Amino acid sequence: MEREGQFIGQSGAFLDAVERASQAAPMRRPVLVIGERGTGKELIAERLHRLSTRWDEPLVTMNCAALPETLIEAELFGHEAGAFTGATKARAGRFEEADRGTLFLDELATLSMGAQERLLRAVEYGEVTRIGSSRPIRVDVRIVAATNENLPQMAREGRFRADLLDRLSFEVITLPPLRVREGDVEVLADYFGRRMAAELGWDRWPGFAPHVREAMEKHDWPGNVRELRNVAERAVYRWQDDSRPVADVTFDPFDSPWMPEPLPREDASPAGAAPARPTSRQPIPDFADCDDLRAAVDEHEKTIVEHALGRHRWNQRQTAKALGLSYDQLRHCIKKHGIMQDDAD
Repeated sequence: MEREGQFIGQSGAFLDAVERASQAAPMRRPVLVIGERGTGKELIAERLHRLSTRWDEPLVTMNCAALPETLIEAELFGHEAGAFTGATKARAGRFEEADRGTLFLDELATLSMGAQERLLRAVEYGEVTRIGSSRPIRVDVRIVAATNENLPQMAREGRFRADLLDRLSFEVITLPPLRVREGDVEVLADYFGRRMAAELGWDRWPGFAPHVREAMEKHDWPGNVRELRNVAERAVYRWQDDSRPVADVTFDPFDSPWMPEPLPREDASPAGAAPARPTSRQPIPDFADCDDLRAAVDEHEKTIVEHALGRHRWNQRQTAKALGLSYDQLRHCIKKHGIMQDDAD
């Protein structure tokens, strides 16, 4: 799922969000798109524009977090020549650029209170005033805004204007994270994998090995679809063998025994105290439902061996060395768990 208009997924939660966007698209009212990073907020904004009556007018995007606070208002509303230091000529703002079209405000929650106040007036009256000017300019702009923050909570805490939130929340589309989109991980991974295989010029797409698909299903995906795309494409490009299914996957590209340890911060620990060692990136397993210790240990051991065999292209001597086992010990593990090369691949 990326910014080419592609919506990949079959889960009910995901399809409901897409359907709500389609239903809201013809309306002239503002829409808020809420979701974690990587869930596709930009795609929903583009869908809202393309399916509206404004589809042939400008879709102007502004990332509110990408500009310093001192420049956000000038970017949004424009400025006249001499309005501030460096303003050598007049410039139209994003509202004027999006006139008769759609203005997509990404990272809305990062707007300063001053910018929020001026945005409220623009939404309320359909007028903007360039910095350094006293003459309001009429604009016809449909606003779509996105954030990964809890805006109602921010409003209660006084960090976001409640009246602006009321004006922007005619419709709120909340995108589900990938971890709750049942069945979509496999569909998306296959899509990204096929595309990378085509980019690499593979003659065929062998798919992912069963243990790799299982590992992807179990992963929490904090970066959602964007993270899944990187993981799937990286696995294919590193594999570089279209004769066998991709049998190795790396979720954390920074995971390395040679990764530099972070320097201790001066204010992070009391004087004389040893710097804290970095904590592991791996989540703590949930043991609450374990009722058969031996079976759980065997399953964990089998998973480790399968991944190691895939990483070393079924070279058993390299795999044994990587796992700190003798060749005979590894052979015993393979036989014990009934691991076949076709299964691991």
